Amino acid sequence: MNRQDLVAKIAKDSDITKKASNTALNSVIDGITLALEKGDKVSLVGFGTFKVNRRKARTGVNPQTKSKINIPARNVPVFKAGKKLKEAVK
Repeated sequence: MNRQDLVAKIAKDSDITKKASNTALNSVIDGITLALEKGDKVSLVGFGTFKVNRRKARTGVNPQTKSKINIPARNVPVFKAGKKLKEAVK
């Protein structure tokens, strides 16, 4: 399922236009993104939790030259599936 399929499903299930469902989906994605930018976590009960994890700086290896490179620390988004979602995909 891609974005347009999801917009069509939202429109059909909610009995609204595709334009309105696209706006709603954009709002949800923007809300999650803004919360993660602030360092907050977003928890959707039964579905899962979005949060930001900090990766430590580390030393890696360039696969082409085999030389060591320094990989800086950074923040990465993480999603942890909730119980209902895990059970649904078993």
